[in-house]
Amino acid sequence: MTAVAGAAYTAAQFNSNVRDNLFETGPAKATVAGRFLITAGTNSLVERVISQANNSNPQTTSSTSFTDLATVGPRITATTGTMALGWFSAQMSNSQVNTICAAAVAITGASSISADNTKDLYIDGLPAGQALRSSTVELYTGLTAGSNVFTLQYRVGGGTGTFYDRSLGILGL
Repeated sequence: MTAVAGAAYTAAQFNSNVRDNLFETGPAKATVAGRFLITAGTNSLVERVISQANNSNPQTTSSTSFTDLATVGPRITATTGTMALGWFSAQMSNSQVNTICAAAVAITGASSISADNTKDLYIDGLPAGQALRSSTVELYTGLTAGSNVFTLQYRVGGGTGTFYDRSLGILGL
């Protein structure tokens, strides 16, 4: 529609050419307070929520490969594009001196990415039984857009690791 001085426009013309375009703005796309608008492509916005899960129960493992603890997670299901921003923390200790405890995120659902040492959180070099809380922020790329499940998993370099005050946060991008 081209504006012409002195021309009258119908409600239908106004709605299809002005109102409907306003529905495509950021404020119009926001449906719930506290969420983020993320670009999903050229001229396309989607709303995303920050999710966080916690588990304070102490759990142990002697696995030298990333695995679930008896109480799995924390675990978050999030809608993502091809990326997600994640942050996680844990307090960790090991029964052996100077032995690694590590935590990392496995991603399932639309994507399938194993927890590994490239984006892990670990402690090393502590006296046996001494705990340390640590945290990290990671950008996960190469995801398949859709519903992805993020699960914090754990491993040790030897001995028995104890993991508690575990926390995971995800923002789908």
